[in-house]
Amino acid sequence: MVELKDIEAAAKVIEGHVVRTPCLHSRVLSDITGAQVWLKFENHQFTASFKERGALNKLNSLDAAQRKKGVIACSAGNHAQGVAHHATRLGIPSTIVMPKYTPFVKVEQTQRLGAEVILEGENFDGAKAHAVTECKRRDLTFVHPYDDELIVAGAGTCGLEIMADWPELDMIAVAIGGGASSRASAPRPRR
Repeated sequence: MVELKDIEAAAKVIEGHVVRTPCLHSRVLSDITGAQVWLKFENHQFTASFKERGALNKLNSLDAAQRKKGVIACSAGNHAQGVAHHATRLGIPSTIVMPKYTPFVKVEQTQRLGAEVILEGENFDGAKAHAVTECKRRDLTFVHPYDDELIVAGAGTCGLEIMADWPELDMIAVAIGGGASSRASAPRPRR
């Protein structure tokens, strides 16, 4: 279970290595809802996603032997890029397994960030199964996109920033789900 102390520890680990993103007022959403709505602009991160927060927190937890052997992850985009970017920056070899139907732009960007990309599986579950197999075969460290307390704690640092910037907030709404991975996993018609 992730506790506040875990998120605070993650904030110290990633400080200075990710952008402390702004919360900006949304006039459109405020007009639609009749409330004052502010948005956390995680698209200002180097990879344009909050996912690199968790990836960096997890990668920084690895010992020297794990770093030398490398890491493997499964993702259709944002997690892949966060792992690839920070692994390369930290000198850790990274392999990312992406579903076969992942958009080419996401594959290319992940490779550009320094990862070996393997296209395997008809969907996320297929890519994950292959990543687990490769993890064992190559003796790598698996960097799960969401089911890892260090990943969750890293992502939670967004909340710490929101509360520091806007302590009088009444409510924080957070989207939950893997929309990008479901789009990438849908088979495309063959020509």
